[in-house]
Amino acid sequence: MDSEQPHVEDQISLSKYSKRVILETILGRPDGGVGLIGRRIVVGGWVKSSREFRKEPEVQAPEALGPKDVSCVEVLQSRLPFFRSIIKVFGGDHHRMRDKLDTIIPKPPQPSISILQISDGSCVSSLRVLVDSALASPSHVMPTGTCILAEGIVQKPSLQDKEIIELKAEKILHVGLVDQDRYPLSKKRLPLELLRDSTHFRPRTTTVASVMRIRNALTQATNTFFHENRFLYVQVPIITTTDSEGSSKIFQVTTLPAKQKADDQSAATDDFEGVKLEIIKATIKEKSKQVEQLKRSDSNKEAVAAAIQDLKKTTELASQLEAKQKQKSGKHSVQTNNFSEDFFSCKTYLTVSGRLHLESYASALGNVYSFGPRFHANKFDSRSFWPRCGWLSLKWLFLNLSSDVSIENFYTFLMQFQDSMECAIDFLKFICKWILENCTEDLKFVSKRVDKLVVDRLQLIVTGPFEKISYTEAVEVLNKVTERKFETKVEWGASLNEEHESYLTEEIYKKPLIIYNHPKELKPFNVRLNDDGKTAAAFDIIVPKVGALIRGSQSEERFNMLSTRIKELGLEKKQYEWYLDLRKHGSVRCCGFSFLFDPLVLYATGLNDVRDAVPFPRSFGKANN
Repeated sequence: MDSEQPHVEDQISLSKYSKRVILETILGRPDGGVGLIGRRIVVGGWVKSSREFRKEPEVQAPEALGPKDVSCVEVLQSRLPFFRSIIKVFGGDHHRMRDKLDTIIPKPPQPSISILQISDGSCVSSLRVLVDSALASPSHVMPTGTCILAEGIVQKPSLQDKEIIELKAEKILHVGLVDQDRYPLSKKRLPLELLRDSTHFRPRTTTVASVMRIRNALTQATNTFFHENRFLYVQVPIITTTDSEGSSKIFQVTTLPAKQKADDQSAATDDFEGVKLEIIKATIKEKSKQVEQLKRSDSNKEAVAAAIQDLKKTTELASQLEAKQKQKSGKHSVQTNNFSEDFFSCKTYLTVSGRLHLESYASALGNVYSFGPRFHANKFDSRSFWPRCGWLSLKWLFLNLSSDVSIENFYTFLMQFQDSMECAIDFLKFICKWILENCTEDLKFVSKRVDKLVVDRLQLIVTGPFEKISYTEAVEVLNKVTERKFETKVEWGASLNEEHESYLTEEIYKKPLIIYNHPKELKPFNVRLNDDGKTAAAFDIIVPKVGALIRGSQSEERFNMLSTRIKELGLEKKQYEWYLDLRKHGSVRCCGFSFLFDPLVLYATGLNDVRDAVPFPRSFGKANN
């Protein structure tokens, strides 16, 4: 054993700033930690489960004891049966007297061993730790969630079970006690829905811990890809004066008192800012046509009723917005806020997208990327975590809130629009391969516990080809479908929703799909117009289960065309003067894409709700901590 000691020491990886051994470096070894048997180590973690093994008291023969001093207590204990017999003869209350005697002379606690399964969050597996009751009371160390730091010897398992090694504790360095009655994870296998109310404790569950480790690996893979391809990381502002997409409900940032803010901003309580009344009215006409078509067709009553209800909500939306516009243009419009008294002396918002700001650095540094939170105040379903870019798609206005993490990049001196698609494909393949190679145990766990097809879907991206079709071709293919009746009519100019995209990827092409050259009305103002004047140089990468993961586009480098688009969409030109300056002074052709990080976590873990894929979810009406 001593001759192998140097080799074994090389195998132990200590935490750099403490003497604790991270469990993943033990349990993740090829031998499962067998090579460490006999080594003294320090481990820490939280108790996942426990049980108690009571030891039989050691009985020694009287002759082995030898002469010794005997205390009064020991004499009384040895004579208890004799006293009880006398009490019984004289008719005394045997049980009452026995209780009194036991109270006076309590029985010593029976020795036991606490068998703990602990995890420090570094891996799926847990380590068994044996703690003798002489070191720590079982009532202190056994409750689920207890934090323990112990020093001991790695040994072969003392029980016949699946464990390969265990740690026999010789010192207890720290115990963090748990209030069992109030600790939310004391119950077994809480559903993810209930765990959302305890976001500060839920990473201690195996499922959420695995999801977070996979999420961490995706972050590492992202930064590695861009670093290896010579992209510079640039932090974009979280607070901005610009609506980067020109089509979103945005969060306003202000330090003004609530009452003063309310005088000017009916928009603060208005769910419809950023949506033009003309567009809503056009949508009403379209929905009215859909209702008439459903009534003339063989559609069931539920579909007709749902369409009528949707039309009713849209009509109510138009009425409310129209009333607010009249109110603003009336006598109350004179009550304007004095933003010169605000912190930034102007209206500011949480950023929807960093692409406009990122482009200014691309115009000087070449290839750049950014990675961070983006804020959409749109209400949309957390399962359909990204609202369609189409201005005519109002579905998201009535549902939930979006606050997500995006990866955005730009590469300059673009020669062909197709090159941007290839970059996006390479990026997606790289990070999926990274997950397969670096998260083996976590993928095994989520495959078993959440979705058995997780690995197959990742392999589909890594090894499979991507189908490329234009938006026009996608509409034509969907219109030829006869075996499926879509809830929303497919027609050129309308955005493809989730049922259309999922049918294309899962039923028709059965592979990841790129849809490019979308109608210009469905894309932001700064996307380059194609020569046909009807479509824009943009693409979406659609994958099974989660839909669009990447949305990319070529930026409009022509000053006149960009100015025209700003005017067409009714945007405030003053907000975009700095962006137009990039076209006046050394304009460069560039392209980029936004990668939706949280949906990829769903794709890689098999989860169905984005609130379970983020550390601290924020949604409409929900901000627990």
